[in-house]
Amino acid sequence: MMKKIFFLVLVGFLTACSNSETHYAPVTDIATIERIPQNGTYRVAPGETLYSIAWRYGLDYRYLATLNHIAPPFHVEAGQRIYLNAHTKPVVKSVKTTVTPAVAVSSHSPKSVRYVMEQDANQPVTTWRWPARGPITGFYSSLNKGINIGGEFHSPVYATAAGQVVYNGHGLRGYGHLIIIKHNSTYLSAYAYNSAVKVKEGQRVRAGQAIAEMGHTATGQTALHFELRRNGQPVNPLNYLPRR
Repeated sequence: MMKKIFFLVLVGFLTACSNSETHYAPVTDIATIERIPQNGTYRVAPGETLYSIAWRYGLDYRYLATLNHIAPPFHVEAGQRIYLNAHTKPVVKSVKTTVTPAVAVSSHSPKSVRYVMEQDANQPVTTWRWPARGPITGFYSSLNKGINIGGEFHSPVYATAAGQVVYNGHGLRGYGHLIIIKHNSTYLSAYAYNSAVKVKEGQRVRAGQAIAEMGHTATGQTALHFELRRNGQPVNPLNYLPRR
């Protein structure tokens, strides 16, 4: 009898352990910056752009372009290896590239890299506009790298400023259907959880132009997740958007 009880307890314990190993983290509405892989490299997936890869790891796209000798317009191919930091990139004595002389890695620190000069990429943003009309349902924090704006399903999403769509897809975990707009060489904005998209990658948009429709977040709420990054680093959008 005791052996039978012991056997049942053991089976229950092993079953619980097995189940615990297959549990996944709860679904949240927080899209985080991913850690750079240990080998410091990344393979481009179909549909990705240099901007979306930089966004994934919280890096400046110009740093990645410089490090990987990618000249404007910064096109990448599926399967291409991208080095994410100078520490893991092998040193090559002589390499033929099409990179302009302004693209040169001067040290291992992103802050001291001489970035490639881009035409018409330094136009200042004089006015930022709200990307949606609803109430703020999630504020910027150390965990949430942007703000969430509530609203009705399919309500319009607007470009916060004039710029060019540099990413349009589902490739970033935790963002749903994501649009990234480049406003100049300093600022990028992102619009997540879209239910419908009205723009194409490469298209130039006006400030206040409807670019998408609001969709559902990972937890089923209707909202727009909006982020703003300066030189690759997240900033609080409320410090830029006009007061309501």
